[in-house]
Amino acid sequence: MIDLGISKMALIGAVALIVIGPEKLPRVARTVGTLLGKAQRYVNEVKAEVNRSMELDELRKMKDTVESAARDVESSIHGAASEIERDFSSALGDSERTSALDLPPAVPEYKHPHKKWRIKQGAMPNWYKARNGIRTRALSGAARVARYRPKKYN
Repeated sequence: MIDLGISKMALIGAVALIVIGPEKLPRVARTVGTLLGKAQRYVNEVKAEVNRSMELDELRKMKDTVESAARDVESSIHGAASEIERDFSSALGDSERTSALDLPPAVPEYKHPHKKWRIKQGAMPNWYKARNGIRTRALSGAARVARYRPKKYN
């Protein structure tokens, strides 16, 4: 690396003052400073990208080890389950084997609730609406006029 001390910096400044001149020196120094700042930011970005890629490689290695351990556990569980199933089937006779394996599934089958999706369900229960006279059904325009039209006096 270049070893820059105070004496070398003073020498570079004096040469620059003579070569560039006192009028243009501040502008050149400002430009050099911004270029050095941009170069430092670029170097820092490259370092950060290298660090991220190294961390990503480490994470991939950890993921692979965890996946292989999960596969080993899964295979051991499947092996134990098949061994238990073989023991169970050997304990049962041939006639009982078919009836024992026709058990209902552990998870019930999905049943559609058949909700009336056109009726808007509010947060209040229907018994509360009925007790307090809150409308539960929408009226058409003609039905509303007929309901609320004043009655004629005879």
